[in-house]
Amino acid sequence: MEAKAIAKTVRIAPRKVRLVIDLIRGKNVKEARAILMFTPRGASPVIAKVLNSAVANATHNLKLNEETLYVKEVWANESVTMKRMLPRAKGTGNIFNKRTSHITVVVAERE
Repeated sequence: MEAKAIAKTVRIAPRKVRLVIDLIRGKNVKEARAILMFTPRGASPVIAKVLNSAVANATHNLKLNEETLYVKEVWANESVTMKRMLPRAKGTGNIFNKRTSHITVVVAERE
């Protein structure tokens, strides 16, 4: 049995999110929470929130034991990109891509 939680259109680039999610993949939930608490990255609180939501889904909906849960899968896909322009010299402009992410966390019970 596995439970899943998704955060959509998070205003952090997926490349930056993947740096943090690689740290918690395959870890126990308790250990993953500790890693996220002490990782000084902007994506850490968002990933912790999604992880807590997945754990809550597992304990409340599927009646799984929180002590035996681990992070089975976690990934970050690219979402919509907001395009912004900054004026430059001679009437030109630079386009900036403000990227967003869909973060998915799947927790399962370790046998």
